Amino acid sequence: MSRTRREAIGLMGAALLTPLGAAACSGSGGGRKPRLLKSRLPLPRPFAVPLPVPPVLKPASSDAGADYYDMTLREAPAEILPGRKTLVWGYEGRFPGPTIEARAGRRAVVRQRNELPVPVVTHLHGGVTPPASDGYPTDLLLPAVGSWHDMHDARASVARVTRQYDYPHAQRAATLWYHDHRMDFTGAQVWRGLFGVHIVRDEVEDALPLPKGERDIPLMICDRSFNADGSLLYPSADRNLRSVAGVTDDYRGGVLGDVILVNGAPWPVLEVTATAYRFRILNASNAREYKLALDPPPPGGRGIQQIGSDGGLLAAPVAHDALEIVPGERFDVVVDFSRYRVGSVITLRNPNGSGAAAAVMRFQVTRAARGDGPLPAKLAEVERLDPSAAAVTRKFSFRSGMIDGHSGWKINGHAFDPARTEARPRLGSVEKWQLTSDLDHPVHLHLAGFQVVSRGGGKPGAYDVGWKDTVALHSNETVTIVARFTGYQGRYVMHCHNLEHEDMAMMANFEVI
Repeated sequence: MSRTRREAIGLMGAALLTPLGAAACSGSGGGRKPRLLKSRLPLPRPFAVPLPVPPVLKPASSDAGADYYDMTLREAPAEILPGRKTLVWGYEGRFPGPTIEARAGRRAVVRQRNELPVPVVTHLHGGVTPPASDGYPTDLLLPAVGSWHDMHDARASVARVTRQYDYPHAQRAATLWYHDHRMDFTGAQVWRGLFGVHIVRDEVEDALPLPKGERDIPLMICDRSFNADGSLLYPSADRNLRSVAGVTDDYRGGVLGDVILVNGAPWPVLEVTATAYRFRILNASNAREYKLALDPPPPGGRGIQQIGSDGGLLAAPVAHDALEIVPGERFDVVVDFSRYRVGSVITLRNPNGSGAAAAVMRFQVTRAARGDGPLPAKLAEVERLDPSAAAVTRKFSFRSGMIDGHSGWKINGHAFDPARTEARPRLGSVEKWQLTSDLDHPVHLHLAGFQVVSRGGGKPGAYDVGWKDTVALHSNETVTIVARFTGYQGRYVMHCHNLEHEDMAMMANFEVI
């Protein structure tokens, strides 16, 4: 990040300049790709603990128009590794946080209290949310104690201790997630546990014969590394997360952990009946991409039936042998375990990984049971946006580049600055955006859902179907999307969802006018 940017919006003024330049963006060659951070203790034995399912957070109160939730962000001990205690930063002190279940069209108000030692910001990823509640990265919620400068952003909304987020849910049923979005420190604070699932349901989805209840399960997949004492290990440039942004130089390309967690447990096991299950898969990793495949596959293959993407249900199920998922993406899938014999053991593999990271979790088919029948051939009406109707075509380049004499991450040649706006789409308009890259960059747009038009000049990829808010942008690739800017006017951001890239300037404003 540039000295000019730091002087304009740094938390601690001049104190940031030298350490950030020396640690986070130095060098011109190394650190461009994600790097493995090895734990300093023996890794736990895979497939030795059951899959936990986060509890659903109950409203503190409700009225005719809304549900009201109270949520405290605090440090608490958690048993992530068997037999060890790890201090996490969690919503309600949990890793991951509790699940919020909401209804489309029904308002939810989340009242947060920050009992952590640092500022926080919460973003509802995938939410069609007013800008005041979107979790803009400088809209800090400060802790009760300590002296904290604002972000030198004239438009920032800074509160102390408590803040209220208002979510109207004027959108389709979908699997969303919430996470910390504090500028310069998102990677470290999400790594410590500040994330959770937020599910929106509606009548269309309710009417379908999809797995429900105990067979509708979120799978939040992430990777972490641990110190010898069981604490979380992360290469922050500033261990206190106060002033120096990002990570040490070797990890500026992204941090890869060596312990794969699902819902906060290492390589867990889920006992299932010989019926169909719905899994809401979220890649909550900072930088790791996954290729998820069933081993063994069911007879005839194509064992993963995708029914939804980031923005909700697809028009029809799409069968896969494997799913590739980048940070921030969600896939709703159905796996029918009646295609396996009772007693079967199925491992969810990650062929993209090596060593322990080549496995994710395991399923054990324990008994026969009555299922829901086959998936419907039609799931939902999905409007197709017409690219030729786009009012504007814009181009955005996601690349590394020199920033104040050091190598960093940029969009259209610029490091993030809250005072700079890259695009001003009109409310209700449809625009075509062409995204190009040098390396792998999972690109996320706040507010606006989009559809993929083309990848590399050809057709969309196998995993691009449906409404998206996050798209895989691979090395030296161009992806064209068409987005609709509905809901609200105001300032929003787009950014790389490799959280180390995001923290080190790969983010840009757009203003809906």
